[in-house]
Amino acid sequence: MVPLEAPAAGSAAPPDGAAARKQRALARRKAFSLFVKAKEVPVAARCAAGGEGVRWRCCRQGFEELSGIHRHVALQHGGDVGQRAAAEGSPVDPAGSADGTQGRCRGAPEVAWALPDTSRVGHDDLTSKVGEVLLYYCYCEVKDPEELCAWQKALCQHLHLTGKVRVASEGINGTVGGSKAATNLYIEAVLSHPLFKDILCQEDFKSSAGGAHCFTDLRVGVFKEIVPMGIDPKIVSYKETGIHLSPQEFHKEVEHYLSQASLGQSDTILLDCRNFYESKIGHFQGCLAPDIRKFSYFPSYVDENLKLFKDKRVLMYCTGGIRCERGSAYLRSKAVCREVYQLKGGIHKYLEEFPDGFYRGKLFVFDDRYAICSNEDIISGGRKSHGTAFPSSQHSCMLV
Repeated sequence: MVPLEAPAAGSAAPPDGAAARKQRALARRKAFSLFVKAKEVPVAARCAAGGEGVRWRCCRQGFEELSGIHRHVALQHGGDVGQRAAAEGSPVDPAGSADGTQGRCRGAPEVAWALPDTSRVGHDDLTSKVGEVLLYYCYCEVKDPEELCAWQKALCQHLHLTGKVRVASEGINGTVGGSKAATNLYIEAVLSHPLFKDILCQEDFKSSAGGAHCFTDLRVGVFKEIVPMGIDPKIVSYKETGIHLSPQEFHKEVEHYLSQASLGQSDTILLDCRNFYESKIGHFQGCLAPDIRKFSYFPSYVDENLKLFKDKRVLMYCTGGIRCERGSAYLRSKAVCREVYQLKGGIHKYLEEFPDGFYRGKLFVFDDRYAICSNEDIISGGRKSHGTAFPSSQHSCMLV
């Protein structure tokens, strides 16, 4: 890895600062372990419930593997772990601000803001027009969004990537295009970053054929939300999200829903939380597709249709999963649904496993490709919907 910013010659962190950082790290690891331990399901309870494979339970979800509960706690309960670490006597970081004010980090060499070594990759391979587009997001606590933003911009420029990356105190949301060699190095760099290495994994990156030519330029910025719903993340948090269903689980749920709906007996709503011009060219069979132009209208749609959702099971989906994180949290905050579920990884991941499943038509994407074909069905043609032109990727800042 190539350092992005080398420390000044002769400079060194004061011993007491290094000791304090080490003590904080130890306290946080201990707090993390104790939090996970508290979520263990007793052996007797596992057998009684007939779920011997489920070893941990948290947020109404069951986990069989240690890596699964670790990722969940790191993603959803970072604040809780931090509070427990502080209660155990972890020293306060002298370089941080007590009120959590965002700003540039004043020298933190241990964070390793670094760029991948490209000396062994040929320039032609790094800049090849034949490549892919990556789509990913990660909800986590980012103490210094400005610094993460600067690193992301430098990383993308270093790898000749184009696209859009949104950074906020609640996480990161990105879609970038480039050569296969460049996107592989990008994934490796993001996965090795201290903020994401215990949360993100390879399968969290959705990929499709494309390249740097799919975007007009590179835009990396700091925002209040990583997906623009228009509601303060402190009011509706990603930590209150619905229950995640794998593509296989979601497929079974949709299959059951369609069979019950055909008999007029369904208590379920299959909700598309994308914009109308997206659902118009492709959607799940039997879905409810709101007539909204952008995601910030979704809360108003929910508020105006609370009776529709009363006592219903709701299955939500979107392109890559991120809109469902906040959308399901908002729907759950209204306390009218019986249960709220969401498709993990979105339509992207579903189509990887069920290319000829219940999703029919094309998948709208926010770049110059406009849509990805998954099957031969044609739901709607043309470039206009309801008299409104599709948004140009040049002016659209929506990431999914």
